[in-house]
Amino acid sequence: MSAMLETPELPAVFDGVKLAAVAAVLYVIVRCLNLKSPTAPPELVYQDSALARFLLKSCPLLTKEYIPPLIWGKSGHIQTALYGKMGRVRSPHPYGLRKYLTMPDGATATFDLFEPQSEHCIGEDVTMVICPGIANHSEKQYIRTFVDYAQKNGYRCAVLNHLGALPNIELTSPRMFTYGCTWEFGAMVNSIKKTYPQTQLVVVGFSLGGNIVCKYLGENQANQERVLCCVSVCQGYSALRAQETFMQWDQCRRFYNFLMADNMKKIILSHR
Repeated sequence: MSAMLETPELPAVFDGVKLAAVAAVLYVIVRCLNLKSPTAPPELVYQDSALARFLLKSCPLLTKEYIPPLIWGKSGHIQTALYGKMGRVRSPHPYGLRKYLTMPDGATATFDLFEPQSEHCIGEDVTMVICPGIANHSEKQYIRTFVDYAQKNGYRCAVLNHLGALPNIELTSPRMFTYGCTWEFGAMVNSIKKTYPQTQLVVVGFSLGGNIVCKYLGENQANQERVLCCVSVCQGYSALRAQETFMQWDQCRRFYNFLMADNMKKIILSHR
């Protein structure tokens, strides 16, 4: 009887709990870091044309398998957080001139102009007209990085500052930027065409900016004059479907929705 009482049972139970806890933590890590996701080359959807073949030949990375950094490279959340941190430390600071345009309704549109730092590889005058993402402007890290790289490769860059997004620029009319308004972007492009009559344009839009530039080019065929090409990066295709998606908790979508909505509220309240 006494021998049975002295048999240790609790340590075995604790070992089982510890093992289960470790397994749970490992599962969460694997799930959060998306480690089980296989690597693969990107899926390309395009129409067979001379331009498409030229792009595939000129950009071999488009057909290569993407190998992300170990451990954290497969997690979009960690990539976003790390880039935000690294961007504040390592982002270049290109020097540009701020231009002001008065719109017909009294609004004051602004864009920043950055001159090229070297000769373009084809020896021609090419200007990138850039539309940033929602509530963004030329002072954002990803825009500064993109502009710095473009300048060093011989491109002039004109970056639209979304109406109301810059904290030090007051609104001069009772409106700010919206999802589909192309007025400010069109005014910037017309200003560039007038100032540089010989320049050719590369139109670039990020996220919300992708919607704006594509809408701008499709509104009037005259808007396509002197445009070599248009590049839309991470464009959303349906605002209504995106709204439904951002209300879901899966993949922390609702958290991102909160962050974007909170940023929009701050901008609106700063102009009240």
